Amino acid sequence: MNKRNDFTQGKILEPLLSFAMPVLFALFLQAMYGAVDLLVVGKFGTSADVSAVSTGSQIMMTITHLLSGLSMGTTIFLGQKLGEGKAEQGGKIIGASIWLFAVIGIVFTVLVPLGAGVLADTMNAPAEAFDLTVDYIRICGFGIIVIIAYNLIGSIFRGMGDSKTPLITVLIACICNIIGDLLLVAVFKMGTAGAAIATVFAQFVSVVISFVLIRKQNLPFPFKKEYIRPEKYIVKKVMLLGLPIALQDLLVGISFLIILAIVNDLGLIASAGVGVAEKVCAFIMLVPSAFMQAMSAFVAQNVGAGRMDRAKKSLLYGISVSFLFGLTMFMISFFNGNLLAGIFANEGDVIAAGAEYLKSYAIDCLFTCFLFCFIGFFNGIGLTRFVMIQGIVGAFLVRVPVSFLMSKLEPVSLFKIGLATPCSTVVQIILCFICMWFCVIKKEKRGNKG
Repeated sequence: MNKRNDFTQGKILEPLLSFAMPVLFALFLQAMYGAVDLLVVGKFGTSADVSAVSTGSQIMMTITHLLSGLSMGTTIFLGQKLGEGKAEQGGKIIGASIWLFAVIGIVFTVLVPLGAGVLADTMNAPAEAFDLTVDYIRICGFGIIVIIAYNLIGSIFRGMGDSKTPLITVLIACICNIIGDLLLVAVFKMGTAGAAIATVFAQFVSVVISFVLIRKQNLPFPFKKEYIRPEKYIVKKVMLLGLPIALQDLLVGISFLIILAIVNDLGLIASAGVGVAEKVCAFIMLVPSAFMQAMSAFVAQNVGAGRMDRAKKSLLYGISVSFLFGLTMFMISFFNGNLLAGIFANEGDVIAAGAEYLKSYAIDCLFTCFLFCFIGFFNGIGLTRFVMIQGIVGAFLVRVPVSFLMSKLEPVSLFKIGLATPCSTVVQIILCFICMWFCVIKKEKRGNKG
C-alpha cells in the first residue's frame, strides 16, 4: 500500500529530511546521469567531443529545466489538494497533466531536432566541435518525450509526498546510461553520438520500468483512463502555477547559455573547461537543490491545511542544514577545484580552466542555501510569479551583464566571468527577503489584526 506522507502534523525537521534525502539521492543520480557522458567522453574522446557534449548537454539541460519547472505546477496543485483533504481530485489532476505534457512532448520532439543547427550556432560552438554539437542536440531531441515522461512521473509522486519512487526511476536511468556510455563511447568509439544515444536509451528504459512499478502501487485516490483529457480548469491551474517556474528556469538557463556562448568565443580549451566545471557544479549544488524541491511539496501541503507556521519553520530548517553543506562545498571547490575538474578531463589545460571557473562557483555555494530554500518556499505557497520575476532579474540584469563585462576586462579570466553567478544570487536573495516581508509576514500581521 502506497501511503502519502502527511506533512501537516507532528515534527518538521525529521519528515522534511526524510523527504529531502531521496530527492537528494535522485538529484545525485541525475547529476551522475549527465556527468557520465562527459566523464566517459573526457577519458575516451577528444577536446572537441568534450566541448560538444558540454555545450549540447547544457542546451538539453535548459530544455529539461523548462519542462521540469512546468511539471512543478502538478506537484504544487496536487500537494495543495491533498493538504486540503481533497484527495479525490488527485486522479483528475494527474490525467489532465498527462494530456498536457503529451501535447508539449510532441511539439518539442519536432522543434528541437529541426533547430539543432540554429541552437549550436547561437551558442557559438567552436568550429572543431560544431557538427558534433548538432549531432548531440538532434539525437537527444528525438528522445524529448521520454524526458517529459520522467519529469511528470517525479512531479506526481513528489506532490503525493513520495520521493522514493522518483529515486528508483532515476537510478534505473543512471545505470543504463553508464552501461550505454561505456559500450558506445569506450568500446565502439562513437564519441559524442554514442553519449547522446546512451542518454536517450537510458531514459526510455527508465520510463518503461517506472510505469511497471507505478501499476503495482495503490494510489491514495482513484485514477481512470477517462481522466486523461484536457480538463480546462486543471490544465489552466497547472499552467498558472507551473508556467512562471518554467519561464524562470528557461530564462535562467538561457542566461547560463549566454555565458557559455561568451566563453566559447575564448576558444576550445575555455569551452571544455567551463563544461567540465558545470558538471562539477551539478554536484556541489545538490543539497540546496534537494531542499528546494522538498520545500515545495512540504510547504504546499501545509498551506493547503492552513499551517503557515509550519511552512515558515521548514524554511528555517532547510536553510540551516543546507548552509552547513554549502560551507563544506566552498572549502572543497575553492581550494581543490583542480582535483574535481580532473575527474572529468585528462588534459592539463582543460583541468586548469575548469578549476579557475570553479572558484567563483565555490563562492556561490555560500549563498544558494538561502536562495534555493526561498524559491522552494515561495513555489509551495503559490507565489510562482515572484519566483519568475526574481529569476529574470538575477539572470538578465545581473548575471549576463556582469559576465559580459568581465569577459572584456584584460587579462580575461574565467574566475572573473564566473563571479557573475554569486553576484546574481546575492541580488535574488535580497528580493526574496523583501517579498517575505511584504507578501508573507506583513500579510499575516494584517490578518491577525483583522
